Amino acid sequence: MTALGFVGVGIAMGLAAMGSALGQGNASASAMEGIARQPEASGEIRTTLLLALAFMEALTLFTFVIAILMWTKL
Repeated sequence: MTALGFVGVGIAMGLAAMGSALGQGNASASAMEGIARQPEASGEIRTTLLLALAFMEALTLFTFVIAILMWTKL
């Protein structure tokens, strides 16, 4: 087991978490702005936002699984 492998797994998880957090923040901010501009469309905006957030979180979880697989193969 090499230290460089552990660094690679840590970097992979860090980048995935950071990317997901930035994407979720931007999506939430845009949804709040959209709801503020058109309150009558809040239901559709909220539904789309929740679906997008679920997909972003799923990508982060897939990265976590891949990182665990990388860690066990080192």
